Amino acid sequence: MRTLRRTLTAPPYAVALVALTVPLAGAAGATPRPHTDDLAWSVTTVDADQSFRGLDAVDRSTAWVTGASVTGGAAKVYRTTDGGSSWQDVGPSGSTGLNFRDVEAVDARTASVLAIGEGEASRIYRTTDGGRSWTETFRNDEPTAFYNCMDFFPDGRRGLAVSDPVDGRFRIAATHDGGRSWQVLPDAGMPDSTGEANFSASGDCLTISGRDAWFGSGGAQSRIFHSRDAGLTWSATDSTIPAGDAAGVFALAFRTPGQGIAVGGDFAEPADGTDAVARSANGRTWRGAGDLAHLGEDVSWLGHRLVVVGQGGAIGGSSVSKDNGRTWRQFSPEAFHTLDCTRDGSCWAAGGGGRVGRL
Repeated sequence: MRTLRRTLTAPPYAVALVALTVPLAGAAGATPRPHTDDLAWSVTTVDADQSFRGLDAVDRSTAWVTGASVTGGAAKVYRTTDGGSSWQDVGPSGSTGLNFRDVEAVDARTASVLAIGEGEASRIYRTTDGGRSWTETFRNDEPTAFYNCMDFFPDGRRGLAVSDPVDGRFRIAATHDGGRSWQVLPDAGMPDSTGEANFSASGDCLTISGRDAWFGSGGAQSRIFHSRDAGLTWSATDSTIPAGDAAGVFALAFRTPGQGIAVGGDFAEPADGTDAVARSANGRTWRGAGDLAHLGEDVSWLGHRLVVVGQGGAIGGSSVSKDNGRTWRQFSPEAFHTLDCTRDGSCWAAGGGGRVGRL
């Protein structure tokens, strides 16, 4: 999210990397909170030079994580096929200076990763052999576009990626062949989005459930955009999450196409989780839910429960809700940027310092 990053400081990746300039949650001086609901993270440092913000867990054995180097080196893609006991560096070559913020995996062999950034820095790569080889399937040629996240429909063939507004409208790229190629869609069906932007905080600013797609915004307004025709036309609704220069909707998750949850906050105030959650019972309208004790960068269902994670520098944590987001309890001070829970009951998270957690 180019626009919101620049409101905090001059370097173009300042908001994206703000969490890397201070110690992680759980460091000396932090006060751990008691664990509840028998939930606890088992944390492994995979690559301390990476800040992980992309994650896709296929099942309890297989997961992919993506990140960016904090020292200016190569952006990495890691994969495990043994439940996190070991991780393999399987990313594409020539990734120095890139920032892999999202990964969408089919299985242990096939995945697409999104690099974010202005102009040609926004790219999509695809592998079908577990990362032994990669094909660049999309490179943004619009200098003012900045792609933030992507997702695929259940059929695995159609997918969408969202960019910050170009000429006042969010831009959508679409694939109809499983990510082998991407085309920019016309913007006639996109509401005016002047002053808004996406957050590439966790790879889940855009999400798909059934035939429906949603993405969140922040900046001048904090809204949730909804499409039922594969990204051609969109409606926009107030999210109830406060807007701001570095505030708005960070991630969305849907249990069904009607039952949805949105989380967010303000990177300038990472300890303020007030009004940072919204929920929907029909996928179209949103109302406020329970407050968090930290910002919410990502959210996922774990059976009947909801789990939220957030990491804003030294401030953050992990929280759980048993009542569809109406109330929350922080069960761990462990802070992560991105989260994914699977149907087989496993839950994965990843964040700064190259850390990956299993719940």
